[in-house]
Amino acid sequence: MQVGSPLKDLNKILELGEGQFIEFKETFDKSLQKEIVAFANASGGVIYLGITDSGNPKGLEITNRLKSQIQDIAYNCDPSILINLVETHSVLAIQVHEGKNKPYSCSTGFFMRMGANSQKMTRNEILSLAIKSGKVRFDEQICSNFDWKDFDEEKFVYYLKLAGISYNLPKEEVLRNLRVLNNEGFTNAGVLYFAKEPYKYVISSKIRCIHFNDDIRVDILDKKEVDRGIIGNIEFAINYLKELIPVRYEIKDIKRKEFPEYPVEAYREAIVNAVIHFDYFLGDTIAIEKLKSSIVINNKGELLFPESDFGKRSEARNRLLVDLLARTNFMEKAGTGVKRVRDACTENRNKVAFRFTDAFWITMHSNENVTENVTENVTENVTENRHVLILQQFQQNDTITIDHLAELFKVTRRTIIRDIEKLKEDGLLKRIGPAKGGHWEIKN
Repeated sequence: MQVGSPLKDLNKILELGEGQFIEFKETFDKSLQKEIVAFANASGGVIYLGITDSGNPKGLEITNRLKSQIQDIAYNCDPSILINLVETHSVLAIQVHEGKNKPYSCSTGFFMRMGANSQKMTRNEILSLAIKSGKVRFDEQICSNFDWKDFDEEKFVYYLKLAGISYNLPKEEVLRNLRVLNNEGFTNAGVLYFAKEPYKYVISSKIRCIHFNDDIRVDILDKKEVDRGIIGNIEFAINYLKELIPVRYEIKDIKRKEFPEYPVEAYREAIVNAVIHFDYFLGDTIAIEKLKSSIVINNKGELLFPESDFGKRSEARNRLLVDLLARTNFMEKAGTGVKRVRDACTENRNKVAFRFTDAFWITMHSNENVTENVTENVTENVTENRHVLILQQFQQNDTITIDHLAELFKVTRRTIIRDIEKLKEDGLLKRIGPAKGGHWEIKN
């Protein structure tokens, strides 16, 4: 509810009645504190003093002392809540904006506005609100049962190499500098990056990759679930899609140009986004799905800011995971991932959609200009282009070797032999003389 002028039309307010954003109170009493806290923990609202529960405006005496008492109540909430007071016709409107420092409490506890009521919050509701507001972060929590026998030295050394960090200090000191180790113990971020089997300690550490033969998720061609840590999971998911995504090639002047069905920059960024912004408190799994005509990447976790700010604002759910990954080439610049996904898809002529529920969904639709012909024609076109280029090479040097051609075109020796046999069958190429000391002759 817009609270800029809460008493501009009192009759309309009375007609609306109490609800998610409106509370009527006949008189001032101590229960006012829970109403202020409830609105601050929810989406804000207005408390009208001088109106009965049934919506009858009785009015009350509005004094400076009354206003001061109300301001004191809001100030003494934990943390303090800023309010605005507006009065007219003996009715006092207490304007409460949605809090930016949730959760809020008062002397009688934590409250949340739900419909027309302000309800006391349970422990789990308070914890959930604290997590959503970033007061409690999973990656910074201590993994109290971590066994150092499960520390993976290879993962650690590999990470340091990716991050360009020299390993000339004691391991403990490096881990402290990376902030994954402190006086209280080893953090969940450290487990997700450097444990041999992160799933042993973090139930949501795995990543699931599925290849469907349709668009309705019925016919499964392949399914893989891996637990390789943050870096290993990202690398596996990127390579999994790379192997499934067809690419059309054009060869001109011995230079090969690739036209993929989906741009690697887009799905690479989407995978990174899913891994570092995933809500690891939920105990679910990140899903990477290759469908017949789309790629769907989703990770559980609500947006930490209004949807209208999406693409313009960035807020890390897991600050420590982000900081560690930002030291590698997997993250170029924090806060620009959405733009890079959009730009890469636009350049490759893919449609991309972002959807928000209790999870964040990125769907990239197939580039039809690539897929229309790729399954039938890509191999044939590449081979024909290579045949022409082989003939050009023989024209320039009739003694060039098979090994040289294989290296030139980045294919196997066997492939070049097959190409030459096909050119000979078509009457385009003939061998003159023995294998050693002879030469090739172009017939047409």
